[in-house]
Amino acid sequence: MALWKRDNTWWADVTVNGERVRQSLKTTDKREAKNLEKELVTQIQAGKVAAKAGKAYARLPFGVAADQYLKEREKRVAERTIQFEKERLVPLRRHLGKKTLGRITAADISAYQDTRIEEGVSGRTVNMEVGVLCRMLKKAKRWAMLAEDITKFPETSHIGRALTPEEKKGLFETAGEKTEWLVALCAAVLAASTTCRGVELKSIRWEEVDLFKRVVRINRSKKESGKRSIPLNDDAMAAFARLRERAEVLGFTDPEHYVFPACQRQQFDPTRHQKSWRSAWRTLTEEAGLKGFRFHDLRHTAITELAEAGTSDAALMAIAGHLTREMLEHYSHVRMAAKREAVGKLSSGLMGKPLLVAEDVARKAS
Repeated sequence: MALWKRDNTWWADVTVNGERVRQSLKTTDKREAKNLEKELVTQIQAGKVAAKAGKAYARLPFGVAADQYLKEREKRVAERTIQFEKERLVPLRRHLGKKTLGRITAADISAYQDTRIEEGVSGRTVNMEVGVLCRMLKKAKRWAMLAEDITKFPETSHIGRALTPEEKKGLFETAGEKTEWLVALCAAVLAASTTCRGVELKSIRWEEVDLFKRVVRINRSKKESGKRSIPLNDDAMAAFARLRERAEVLGFTDPEHYVFPACQRQQFDPTRHQKSWRSAWRTLTEEAGLKGFRFHDLRHTAITELAEAGTSDAALMAIAGHLTREMLEHYSHVRMAAKREAVGKLSSGLMGKPLLVAEDVARKAS
């Protein structure tokens, strides 16, 4: 730490944890300058004063700052995380435009949150978008000054939606109508037949698919517990067969090649996996009368069907991979509902009108 005078005003040169700050203390009194210097150190430690590097980043227009942020993140996080953050940054770029990070206020962030909610976006999605903005502002040494005035939206627990047998049949019949939906169709059949997430399907290589033993190995998942081997039913076998035929036509059948190769401007690259089938999926679901149905809900549909068939918790977790306690309890209720519906079909009025009597007894017992 150092103090010096410039034009009769005291300045401080402070370095804390490798962060250097040089600024005027705006006083001509040396004793007061020493006290202000100590306060400055405390503020730097609390993240309330930007160092030189932070100030430079804070002066960048939002779009430029976002590009720099993503470039630096590529060295430290997974490819899927980069893709996720790019998606979260799209509405942020649209709303914040060319505004510099240093000029973003708590009021700006609150206005952004309100606008996104009015656009029909869920609270969870808005929170994730603000989370990316938060990390950028931390890099600019600005977040600590704004954090107290920013409130997250409540997040509702959304387990997912399961298709009815009629909806499921309609979806796949529609998917088979156009050749451009082949990849989306095969991916959907696999998700509905194996409980796989989209990211798990995209990461499958041919060396992980054993069509003779009828099993697929999932080596990349949301969590470590998601890595597993899943037996293939007839539908999944048919889907992999169609994808294998496609791979043979393209010449992408080496063991290390991806089952869903990347495609950009009609150019395929089997050494990288496809990033998304979102456009085809959105069009397909709208055509099938299921607008808003998420690809991930096919996993929920598959697990629901397994639960209704009486599958144990242990078997569910072995097939589906990571399931939270909340999810397991949900599927336990699904099993009970299916059993209740099944035994309900056995009722035939053998004792006249037992329902009212039974309810009365139950009421007195409670």
